[in-house]
Amino acid sequence: MTVTTRFAPSPTGHLHVGNIRTALHNWLLAKKAGGRFLLRIDDTDAARSREEYVEAIRADLNWLGLEPDGEERQSARFDRYETGFATLREAGRIYPCFETAQELELKRKILLGRGLPPIYDRAALNLSDAERAEKEAAGVAPHWRFKLDHAAPIEWEDGIRGHQKFDPAQMSDPVVRRADGSWLYMLPSAIDDIAMGVTDVLRGEDHVSNTALQIQMFHVLNAEAPRFAHEALLVGSEGKLSKRLGSLGVAQLREAGIEPEALVALLARLGTSQPVEAIAERTAVVETFDLATFGRAPARFDEAELHRLNAQIVHRLPYARVSHLLPQGMGEDAWDAIRPNVAHMDEVADWWRIVTGPVDAPAFDEETRGYLANAADTLEAGDWGDDPWHTLTGALKAGTGRKGKALFLPLRQALTGMDHGPDMKQLLPLIGRERATARLREAAG
Repeated sequence: MTVTTRFAPSPTGHLHVGNIRTALHNWLLAKKAGGRFLLRIDDTDAARSREEYVEAIRADLNWLGLEPDGEERQSARFDRYETGFATLREAGRIYPCFETAQELELKRKILLGRGLPPIYDRAALNLSDAERAEKEAAGVAPHWRFKLDHAAPIEWEDGIRGHQKFDPAQMSDPVVRRADGSWLYMLPSAIDDIAMGVTDVLRGEDHVSNTALQIQMFHVLNAEAPRFAHEALLVGSEGKLSKRLGSLGVAQLREAGIEPEALVALLARLGTSQPVEAIAERTAVVETFDLATFGRAPARFDEAELHRLNAQIVHRLPYARVSHLLPQGMGEDAWDAIRPNVAHMDEVADWWRIVTGPVDAPAFDEETRGYLANAADTLEAGDWGDDPWHTLTGALKAGTGRKGKALFLPLRQALTGMDHGPDMKQLLPLIGRERATARLREAAG
C-alpha cells in the first residue's frame, strides 16, 4: 500500500511555524517511503474561510518546496459527509441533542464543582419520541453527537507515543454536527481520510483524544483506521507556549531574511534526538527523517538558532540557487567571494557595493598615505595575473618591509572602506585594476 499522508489546514488565517512543521513532517514521512503527500483544505466553516488564505497556504508550501501530489477541498465534498452521517445514523451511532450552549455549560460547571470530569451525561438519549417531536415542533433544532461504544477500550500503537489506551466511558460523545447543519472537524476528517486513501496521520499531541474518538468512527464506517503518530508541540525558547509562535508565519520569516532551506533544516529535527544541522540538500533531510527519533518533550523553537542556521545555509548555497536574487552584474565568482560574509540574502547588495563603489575609506596618517601611493604605483605597473592580491602584497612586503596587519589592513581599508570582509584574493579581481588603483590613489590623497 502506498504511504499517503495529508496536511489539512483551515483557511481561516495564515500558516504559522507550528502548522508548517506539521506539513513538513507529513511531506517527509511520505517522501521517505516513496509515497504521496496531499493537501486538504478544511473549509467547511464558510463564515471564516477566505480564498486569500487558501492562496497563501499554497504559496507558503510552494516556497518551502512542499508541493502536494494532490489537493482536495472539503467544501466540495458535502455529499460524502451526508452519506457518512446517514451510515452512522442507521447504525444507531448518531443521536440528536437539544441542550443549549448555556445548559451544557451549566452541566459542565456542576460536574467540575463536584470534582468530576465534565463528561456529557447522554441525557438526550433518554428523551422519548414524543419529547423530541415536541422540541422540534417548538423550533428547537438539534445538534448531533456520535455515540461512543463503551464495551471495550480504544487502543492503538502510536508512531511516536507508543501504545495508547483510552476508556471511552471516560469521554464525552463528540458533537459532529451543529444545529445549523454545519460540520465540526471530527467526522468529515475521518470520511475524507478514507476516501483519499490516507494511510498515515501525523499531527500534534493535542489531537490524541480526537484520534481515540475517530478510531471508532473508522470502524463504524467499515474502514481500517490509518496509522497515527502524535508529535510534541512547539514551545518558545523560554520553554512555554508562545503567542509569538502562533503568529510567526512565512511572510514574517521571509521578511527577516530566512531562506526556506534553513527553516526546513530546523523544523525537520526539532523534537527529535537528531542534531539540528545546516542541511541544504532536501534529499538528505528526507533520508534522515525517522519517527523513531521523536521524543515526548516539547520541541523548543528558538529564532536565534534559526538565524544562525540560516547563515550557515547561505554560506553553502550554490550560485544557481541564488542567481535570481543577486544584484545586476553579480556573477558566480562574486557570489563565491561574498557568500561567506552573508547571514541573510538582503545583505548581498551591501557587500556588492564594495565592488561597484563608491567606498568611504578612513582618513590615514601621512606615512600610511605614502604607503598607499606606493601600492597604487605597484598595482598599476605590476603583473595583474590570476592572483593580483598576492602579487601586490608580496611586492609591497619586499619593498617596504611591512608585514601582517600593517601590510594588509590599510590596503583593505582603502579598497573596501572596511576593516573586515570577503577574502581579498577573491575580491580584488572583482574590483578590477583600474578601480582599485583609483581607490588607492584617492586614499593616498
